[in-house]
Amino acid sequence: MLQLQYIKDHTEEVISRLKIKNVKDVEARIAEIIDLDAQRRALQVKADAVKAEQNKIAKEIGMLMKEGRKDEAEAKKAENGKLKEESVSLGEQQAMVERDLNEKLISLPNAPHPSVPCGKSEADNVVVAEFGVKPDLPADALPHWELCAKYNIVDFELGNKITGAGFPVYKGKGARLQRALINFFLNEAADAGFLEIQPPLMVNEASGLGTGQLPDKEGQMYAIPLDGFYMIPTAEVPITNIYRDCIVDQKQFPIKHVGYSECFRREAGSYGKDVRGLNRLHEFSKVEIVVIEHPDRSYDQLEEMKRHVGGLLDKLGLPYHILKLCGGDISFTSAMTFDFEVWSAAQKRWLEVSSVSNFETFQANRMKLRFKDENGKMQLCHTLNGSALALPRIVAALLENNQTPDGIVMPECLRPYLGFDRID
Repeated sequence: MLQLQYIKDHTEEVISRLKIKNVKDVEARIAEIIDLDAQRRALQVKADAVKAEQNKIAKEIGMLMKEGRKDEAEAKKAENGKLKEESVSLGEQQAMVERDLNEKLISLPNAPHPSVPCGKSEADNVVVAEFGVKPDLPADALPHWELCAKYNIVDFELGNKITGAGFPVYKGKGARLQRALINFFLNEAADAGFLEIQPPLMVNEASGLGTGQLPDKEGQMYAIPLDGFYMIPTAEVPITNIYRDCIVDQKQFPIKHVGYSECFRREAGSYGKDVRGLNRLHEFSKVEIVVIEHPDRSYDQLEEMKRHVGGLLDKLGLPYHILKLCGGDISFTSAMTFDFEVWSAAQKRWLEVSSVSNFETFQANRMKLRFKDENGKMQLCHTLNGSALALPRIVAALLENNQTPDGIVMPECLRPYLGFDRID
């Protein structure tokens, strides 16, 4: 959530930055927020004045009673009664205005960093770097879903029988590949100084609100209404919420966590060739890195996280490029995001495997995640996260890019975890 004071102090800047995200009616929405805040403040002034008058009259009543002037005291009591009714009415008006103000603030997306490129959709994202060499596969190379069937390592039909489309069953070497990737990613993160967390797979509404999944992505989350829980779309949600309502010591910065979890997403509206096989699932495995950082160093940290993700892809031998997301594709909560996409040689297309984002103070303001600066003043932290990495499309690219007539060759870095060097 954007800070109200910042909106008031930097109104034109906030409007300009939100226009990068193509926020509709942004001037009117910001004006409404400022107006509601003015109403809230005016009501508070009135409420304070009424309370002061009540206190004054209460003292007068006491004096009158001591002096035996009961009739005058009773008149003052009647006057105070009317003031009490006015105070209750003002309190109700304040509560209503504050609820409206909070709803407007909650529904306003994060203001992107000024350097985020303008654009309407993913077509306007900017490629900032490309690494690796795309493999030259024969014309009869198979897409990963056919390789999964050929080697009996992922069963999509069985998953459909047990649960439904988008819930595959991993078998044999396919299951071992999943486990190997998870352990490889976790160990690499631990070597980079991230503390491993194994989070719950369900969160409450406060956690969803804290990281910005609610109310923005409510339709994409699996809800459990009876208990008021949501299945997590990413480990970012429970791990970041560890620090909800916390004041951290700035000596702790950067606070670095990594966690593996299953992720659950409804992916409503997804269809066509982009959802074949492992391209888009409702349940998938992912390793997530989360960092709580000092505001002055968060963009340096973003670069470090990008290097970490790139290093994983380098070791896996996967060609990839990095995209700087435009305003039309960046998320509701993010101030800046870089996507990593790997080349899927049989499909001949790029597949997103990671998003690395800086949320600046947006999540911290929602969560009341703060620190005291060197002057003892309370400040909001910056939060960042990134996929390091999401498994399904990594598996898809590994299978397709490394296929040979004699089987699918596994990267050297995974072999100690797998216990085999090829799938055949």
